[in-house]
Amino acid sequence: MKISRLIFPIFILILILSTNQMAANKIQNNLDKQKINKAKLAEEVKKQFLHAWEGYKKYAWGHDELKPISKSYKDWYGVSLLMTPVDAFDTMTLMGLKKEANEAKELILDSLSFNKDIYVKNFEITIRMLGGLLSAYELDHDKRFLSLAEDLGNRLLPVFNSKTGMPYMFVNLKTEKTKGEVSNPAEIGTLLIEFGTLSKLTGKSVYYNKAKNALVQLYNRRSKIGLVGSSINVDTGEWVDMESHISGGIDSYYEYLLKSWKLFGDKDCKKMWETSIKALNKYLADSTSTGFWYGQVDMNTGEKKSTNFGSLDAFFPAELALSGDIKRAEELENSCYKMWNLEGIEPEEINFSNMKILYPQYFLRPEIIESAYYLYHYTHDEKYLEMGKTFVNNIIKYCRTDAGFAELKNVVTKEKQDSMESFFLAETLKYLYLLFSPESTLNFNKIIFNTEAHPLKRYYK
Repeated sequence: MKISRLIFPIFILILILSTNQMAANKIQNNLDKQKINKAKLAEEVKKQFLHAWEGYKKYAWGHDELKPISKSYKDWYGVSLLMTPVDAFDTMTLMGLKKEANEAKELILDSLSFNKDIYVKNFEITIRMLGGLLSAYELDHDKRFLSLAEDLGNRLLPVFNSKTGMPYMFVNLKTEKTKGEVSNPAEIGTLLIEFGTLSKLTGKSVYYNKAKNALVQLYNRRSKIGLVGSSINVDTGEWVDMESHISGGIDSYYEYLLKSWKLFGDKDCKKMWETSIKALNKYLADSTSTGFWYGQVDMNTGEKKSTNFGSLDAFFPAELALSGDIKRAEELENSCYKMWNLEGIEPEEINFSNMKILYPQYFLRPEIIESAYYLYHYTHDEKYLEMGKTFVNNIIKYCRTDAGFAELKNVVTKEKQDSMESFFLAETLKYLYLLFSPESTLNFNKIIFNTEAHPLKRYYK
């Protein structure tokens, strides 16, 4: 009797444990089924790229960019520079879209000319056009791409003829006249990757020297606490706006300090990055109840000016990760993801102290996706794939049109506006594809991306 009483509770215990194990196995099986299918998502991104490219071909062929709602086109300066084909060529190549890449190549090599009497914005033409042509040459090896890049580089060189060596904002591609003496750190300091690569490929040092001097001249005008302001006069060297941040207008200045060191092994850039990031983390980094962010301060005193954070700022987790600061990178990307999920897609800018939206537009920007790609590369944490899946699904859900993808005028109402800039194909879809595609698609450790996501081969190991 005593034995039977003992056996019964043991039997019950075994039954409970067995049931729990079965339940645990079922949960694990369900989790396994829910694991991200990277190959499927990579193909989905490629499919969406083709949708956007077909829209460009049908309604904007030979022009700078597609207007996806009116099914028409836009040329930035009244005449076409084939901005979308140049910007998108390396994305097609990486995706293995040989037919589309050949179409774009034929159009570029047959039709692109920079001998035009137009003023262009040096910064945008450098990162999109010069960067795109250099990357196209390195991937495709057709010397005609390099010839176009060198021609463009020569036409842009007059921007450096200011009294300080910092570039003017605009240059006429034909007359060499310049204008725009009040500029910002991003437009002054986001040139060395492209001009430096042009020097390496042509053997002509003038491009590297001009762009590096501009970077150094700007850095030398930082404040005593190591920060730069929002705008500066390139003739006088005097600051016009003393607000310091990592947002648009300054952002890629810091990016190019780090990446120029990584790309060329330039020790001056290494030093400039290391002193700059210390100042940023001391004065701009802000841990709040809503997350970890970088705000706005006075460049001379470090006094806090505002608590704004935007879609452009979301590039910074990638830079932190590239520099080896994974902890801050992950914390900041988590905050960026909170911003994305406020309305199911990213607003242009919020106040991070109360998580209120300040500017409700979504311009199809890539920066948060870029950072997820970098962090997945370094950590292999699948949460970044989950983020990527959210990005893909929401962009398709809210931005897809019959002819391509449209920006959002308002992320709350999801009202669209008639624009699809070339960086959507060059950056947004490229980073999404690389996030899900095999690492063999592109050897991350042998390239550096310019700020337009054009991969360029490292000269420094």
